[in-house]
Amino acid sequence: MNIAITGGTGFVGSALTESFVNDGHSVYILTRNPDNKPVKKGVTYVKWLKDDAEPAKELPNIHAIVNLAGESINSGRWTEERKQRILDSRISSTREIISIIQQRDKKPRVLVNASAIGYYGSSLDQSFTENNTEAGNDFLADVSKKWEDEAMNAQNHGVRTVLTRFGIVLGEEGALPLMVLPYKLFIGGKLGDGRQWYSWVHIQDVIGMIRFAVDHESVQGPLNVTAPEPKRMNDFGKTVAEVLNRPHWIPVPEAPMQAALGEKSGIVLKGQCVLPQKAKELGYPFRYIKLKDALENLLV
Repeated sequence: MNIAITGGTGFVGSALTESFVNDGHSVYILTRNPDNKPVKKGVTYVKWLKDDAEPAKELPNIHAIVNLAGESINSGRWTEERKQRILDSRISSTREIISIIQQRDKKPRVLVNASAIGYYGSSLDQSFTENNTEAGNDFLADVSKKWEDEAMNAQNHGVRTVLTRFGIVLGEEGALPLMVLPYKLFIGGKLGDGRQWYSWVHIQDVIGMIRFAVDHESVQGPLNVTAPEPKRMNDFGKTVAEVLNRPHWIPVPEAPMQAALGEKSGIVLKGQCVLPQKAKELGYPFRYIKLKDALENLLV
């Protein structure tokens, strides 16, 4: 297959590209600066989102598009300007994807578009599945909803569309190194009251579920990309401590985190219990169901 990927040089995108190439597929990474990218077997870089870019003409027959493009929510304080960039980067890239699809005589079979479990908002006592159709009312929910609405326009061109709502992705990059650092320094403990849900997922299952979505025509619409057993923060921290043989003992109250991070503190102080109901019903074979197994694979 020929697969086009946006955000193909990021944490998830790099792992996904490697997985496809290792299985003999050809990957076309859409990027603003193709000239400064390393040469890799099976990978072609195609310029996009530039005035002189014509990706619709340069791409060969594409079987699937995976859209992972968007400014990171993790770096920098959430000023109003930054929040606007976070939203605009996702909307503009997705609109460009739809434009490429529209210009092609032969359409891709599927668009897998990134999203986030932040769509559901936060809750201490409610569990969410793909059957929960109402978005939350905070910033991340608003971004996710608008992002998904743009992606669903692909259906107007006969393209099956999957909205992969990512949980906390555990891997050598991303959130996990920052999450385990206090434990490595012997100062780990619960954040806030520790009752907030962390709906985690191992990077191998992220790649597996994206590929499952590409390969199986029965997958469409929202797809929760999370492990079947989310953990409350305090239990998550205790498991990290157990795997690293470190104490879980120094709590960090909400107030200083809110002062330091502002609205962004909600990423770690709030959460949602999100279950991968659709993946389970359709028979996706999870590699990591238990948090301890996932952490031992990544940290030991």
